[in-house]
Amino acid sequence: MQVLQVQLEVGPDPAEVGRARRWARSRLAGSGIGEDEPLAETLILLISELVTNAVVHTGCPAVLRMLFGEPGVRVEVADTSSRGPARRQAAGDDTGGRGLELVDGLADRWGWQREGAGKRIWCEVDRADKPENCRATWEPRVYL
Repeated sequence: MQVLQVQLEVGPDPAEVGRARRWARSRLAGSGIGEDEPLAETLILLISELVTNAVVHTGCPAVLRMLFGEPGVRVEVADTSSRGPARRQAAGDDTGGRGLELVDGLADRWGWQREGAGKRIWCEVDRADKPENCRATWEPRVYL
C-alpha cells in the first residue's frame, strides 16, 4: 500500500498556527477530502492543537506532516524540545489547557515518541467508510 506524505516547516511563532491550518486545508482538498467533510474539520482542529502545543509550549520550530493512506489520515508534529506532552487540568474559565483532551477525544489513536533530541506527537483519524477490521500500517513510501 502506498502512503502519501506531505510536510510543512513551522516557525516558533503562534501566527504560524493559522498558516499551518491553511496549508493543511489545501492538502486535504488535494487528497480528495472536502473541506466541509467531518473528517476534514476534525483533522484541522487536531492540527491546530498539535501545532499550537509545539510552538507555544516549546518555543521551537516544528515540522507538520500529514500521511494519507488506509484507513485514514495520520498527523505528526515533530519538534526539537525533549520535553514530552503533559495534560493540564483547565478550570472552567481558562482559555487553554484542553488541547490534549481534545486530541484524545477526537483522534482514533494518538501518542508520542522521542525523535533524536526532540519528539514527535502523532494522531490518526480513520475514514468513516473503512472496513471495521482494517488495520493501519503507517509506513510512508512517497515523499513530497
